[in-house]
Amino acid sequence: MGPRFTLKDLLLFSLLAVVIVLVVLAMYQVDRQWQKLADIQSTLQEQAADLRRLRQSVHEMPRTPADRQGAADATGAVPPAFQRAYQATRQPGYAQGGWIVQAFAMGLKTLTPFVSTDAYASEIQNYILESLLTRDPDTLAWQGLLARDWTVSKDGLKISFDLRRNATFSDGKPVTSADVVFTYHFIMNPAIAAPRERAYYDKIKRVYAEGPGRVVFEFKEPYFNSLALAGGMPILAKHYYESYLKQPEKFNQSKALLFGSGPYRLKEGKDWTPDVGLVELDRNPRYWGPVQPAPRRLIWKIIENDSARLTTFRNGDIDVYGARPREYKQLVADKALAKRTRHFEYLSPTAGYSYIGWNESRKDKPTWFADRRVRLAMTYLTDRAGIIRHLMQGYAEPAVSPFIDSSPQHDPALKPRLYDLARAKQLLREAGFRDRNGDGVLEDAKGRPFKFKMTFFQGSEDTRRIALYLKDLYARAGIVMQPAPTEWAVMLDKIKHRDFDAIMLGWTSGVEVDIYQMFDSSQIENGGDNFIGYRNPKLDRLITEARGTVDEAKRMPLWQACERILYHDQPYTFLMRRKSLVFVDRRIHNLQVTKLGLNLGLVPMEIYIPSAEQKYTD
Repeated sequence: MGPRFTLKDLLLFSLLAVVIVLVVLAMYQVDRQWQKLADIQSTLQEQAADLRRLRQSVHEMPRTPADRQGAADATGAVPPAFQRAYQATRQPGYAQGGWIVQAFAMGLKTLTPFVSTDAYASEIQNYILESLLTRDPDTLAWQGLLARDWTVSKDGLKISFDLRRNATFSDGKPVTSADVVFTYHFIMNPAIAAPRERAYYDKIKRVYAEGPGRVVFEFKEPYFNSLALAGGMPILAKHYYESYLKQPEKFNQSKALLFGSGPYRLKEGKDWTPDVGLVELDRNPRYWGPVQPAPRRLIWKIIENDSARLTTFRNGDIDVYGARPREYKQLVADKALAKRTRHFEYLSPTAGYSYIGWNESRKDKPTWFADRRVRLAMTYLTDRAGIIRHLMQGYAEPAVSPFIDSSPQHDPALKPRLYDLARAKQLLREAGFRDRNGDGVLEDAKGRPFKFKMTFFQGSEDTRRIALYLKDLYARAGIVMQPAPTEWAVMLDKIKHRDFDAIMLGWTSGVEVDIYQMFDSSQIENGGDNFIGYRNPKLDRLITEARGTVDEAKRMPLWQACERILYHDQPYTFLMRRKSLVFVDRRIHNLQVTKLGLNLGLVPMEIYIPSAEQKYTD
């Protein structure tokens, strides 16, 4: 007779299970306590360092007029870059504190600078990393941020920056020229996943320090955007990022190596992961700037569904909502919403444009879209006027190129191509496409039906509607387009590996757009942003010439010549520039529309929430 499982055994096993659970819980509690102790120790170390620096500052306080002149950036008047924020503090009702809660329409893959590739991560980084210069949002003139002054050599090849002496990173350590030099070398290290930035900074011959407070950028050749390139580089802390040069893959695969000198810092620090489902920034308690940001905390929730995002906004759980065109008028007429919110309608030059990118090469073999006639036919079939009129309710302008119509980069003779089915069919016939078996679908010379997938972000209802609209338009010409809604993280992987037929996306823009990143042949390989594989040697030469021409009067005709080539070749079907239709909770004060758009996200921050209207307290 074999052994039997008795009640006594059951009790023993149950007791053993209870003991195991208690041990695991005890280990968890101990781990949490150790983590809290580590946090406390880190805080105490930072406070001790602050005290040491404070004693040192008192010891080194200027005692003569000459000394005081030298310390002007630490003790003098408010610098121009902070003037708008300073003026906000003088307004009646200004107060520190409160939270601003917003929402992203898609999840973030990583927040680590350079590794991240989307505008959402850039928005977060803007509050944590700082550059040497910033633009005045009204005049667009450059102003010193981490740099208090700068000079440009007569030949334009050398730019020298004098750093502010009081600027520090969020752990209190000073920002020095060594950090600026380190940032440049970090980006240019080929082991670091920063191909996009390297494509631009390759113009720089070297960056070197002249003492702890002065740094020099020396360029290989004249470059029209040299001041913006050097002055706009986000400065990394050498003491924080240097170790990752020994283990670059750890940096490249990281999710939240985000640390800087800006007015906010990541609440969860290195522990943040996309799984959290939101991003929280706390005000940097050691921010060096002469004007501290007002909101205590900034939060972005990830709400991918458009309807859910609107419901959350209506409930007052988020403070900002970017309305879809179809709902904008309805929301404006909503009296309850109007009582609680303000709305803004504007076309920002930096908001960029949307487009369809036609992939010209897959697995080193040309696709149908490698033929310019096919791409041009697709543009004729893409009824942009109809999209703007029916789907965007008129809240957009057709895009002809990467250059906005009001820019001197744009050739006013170029007009948007209108929908022309007959012209599209003619171009497709010239490219060898026929309905060879009478099924209503075009086939190529080998008999393969003209079918392709259109990849787009699944969370945007407007983009989904545009894709369905285009599917019908393309079908009229005998082309089968299969809409392929895709998660954002998956889209980024598809772009990286150039694994798509056609893709609907958008680019943000600058005051003057440098198209090298998107259209120069050199940017096809090694992770560059010419992920559609477009090549045109003549355009490459013109881009090089335009970038090297400092004289604006001579440069603009070169950009216009580039634009005419893009208009002829149609590597993208440029869709439109959408108006921003934004609703903001009235408790957020000092909102203004500037030449760069709404000042909601400007740094230095100039918005605030009066004490009586602050919903959240810490």
